[in-house]
Formats: sequence, structure tokens, C-alpha cells
Amino acid sequence: MVVRHRSSRPLDVALTLAPLARGPWDPAFRRTPDDAVWRTSLLASGPVTQRVVQDGARCAVVQLWGPGAREAADAVPALLGEDDDATGFAPPPQVRDAHRRAVGMRMPRTGRVMESLVPSVLEQRVQTVTAHRAWRWLLQRHGTPAPGPAPAGMRVVPSARAWAAVPVWDWHRAGVDPGRARTVTACARVAGRLEEATTMAPVEARARLEKVPGVGVWTSAEVAQRAFGDPDAVSVGDFHLAAAVGWALTGERTDDAGMLRLLAPYAPHRHRVVRLLSLRGHPRAPGRGPRLPVPDYRAF
Repeated sequence: MVVRHRSSRPLDVALTLAPLARGPWDPAFRRTPDDAVWRTSLLASGPVTQRVVQDGARCAVVQLWGPGAREAADAVPALLGEDDDATGFAPPPQVRDAHRRAVGMRMPRTGRVMESLVPSVLEQRVQTVTAHRAWRWLLQRHGTPAPGPAPAGMRVVPSARAWAAVPVWDWHRAGVDPGRARTVTACARVAGRLEEATTMAPVEARARLEKVPGVGVWTSAEVAQRAFGDPDAVSVGDFHLAAAVGWALTGERTDDAGMLRLLAPYAPHRHRVVRLLSLRGHPRAPGRGPRLPVPDYRAF
């Protein structure tokens, strides 16, 4: 199946879909040398593989394979940020140039909670490289082959039932500690209720996610940015984000409370500001203290 999406506004496929990748070797997301974006998803109607290619400044061509192709085709506009409304957004001076050059960047909306929730839980309290390694290992072990002519090694995320059935020793092999493993399992057991959050207002949707033990404001924000396409969800509690935002906007480090004060004038586009700050190599706050070691739970 082929869908041609034409927008009335500039569209940058690569920038729009970039947040959906969980590391450079994500089995569910791939950029190929021909500038195509490949991604897989598990919908109510089944798995799907999508190949998204830029076709002009405002167009994209999407090829789809698998039982979920029809359902995914209907969701292409949301995936490519067609519902993202930046009307009235006035960026801070520090990102005006990035905003001008990234005019086609949208907030993608996947509509799939568990696909964003599980990798976000894996990223809690660990270095990103550790979480990406765990995500890759678990998809290779418990995911299913991508339908269609997907690049070698691509996988579809496990179903909620499959996540709930991951044995303790596989979490261990993936390098995931028992706390994060319990959180993923708890989410999987109420996945139906969590997926309903995509139809709710942002505040209520995040509140529902946070009812699951182990899912806090940082994790719910990470999900909201991707599954709900929320341009205002700020990842409060991120180990580096507050310092980086403070440094970029004021030349001084700050904490979460300070970051929220700095971003407050830009609501409801605070996450949009954060994305723009990260786009073009803005200076990072200087590090303090020794670099944390990468823990390997598989050796415990």
C-alpha cells in the first residue's frame, strides 16, 4: 500500500520522526542511505512496516506492508505532525535561527502508548547507551520480524501480553534491573487502559500513566511527546536537561524549577523549545564531577 501525504505547510520528515528512534541501532527504526525512514509498529489490526520518504518541501510518500497497513495509513497525517499547531509560537532569541531552518519540524503523534512507554521506562535512571542496548536486545529476543522488505534485522515491538511474559532471566540478560522490569510488566498488565490515554486531554492522559507504580512525571512526558504529540511536555527530572536548558538560555546552569521558570513564557510549546535547543549544537553546560560508570546488571 502507498499513501502520498501532502501538507499545506513545510514538512521535514527526518526531523519530525527523529524522536521515535531509540538509539542508532533501534530494531524498530532505521534511516537508510537513500534518506528513507523505516519504522515498525504494532497496531490493533496487526504489525506494520512503514517506509517514509520526503517528496518535496511539503510532501511525503509512505509505503506500508503488513496486516496493520490500512490502520497505519489512516494515521499517517498524525504521525507526520499534521495535528501539530504552532500558531502563536514565538521562539526565544537563542533558537530563532534554528526555528527558521527547521520550519518543517513537527511533533509526531504515534497514538501507541506502549511503544513509547517501554523504552522510556528502560531509560529511567541509567545512561542512555545502556537503555538503548537493552531495548535492542529485548526486541531482537521477543519482537517479531518486520513485515515486507524491511532492512535486515528490523523487528516489531512485542505485544503487551509478550512484555508481561518476559522471564526474569531475560531482563537480566538485557541488563535491566528488577525495578524497571517490574514497571514494564505492570504497564503491560494494564496496557488496554493505558492505550486509551491517546483519546484523553493531555493532563488526564499523563495522570492515567502515572497511576502505574514506577511511572513518574519524566516517563509520562517522554510518552506524551511521542504518543500524544504534545509540544508542551517537558521531561522534568532528566539528569542533564535542566542544566542544558539553563546554559543555553542564560549562560548559567539551573535545576528543574529554574528550567520550568525559563520555559514558562513559551507554554504551550515548551517541549518545542527544548527540541529546537537540541537541534543545532547549542553549547552544553560544562560537566561537574566524574563521569558515571555504565552499570552492567548482567554481571550481578
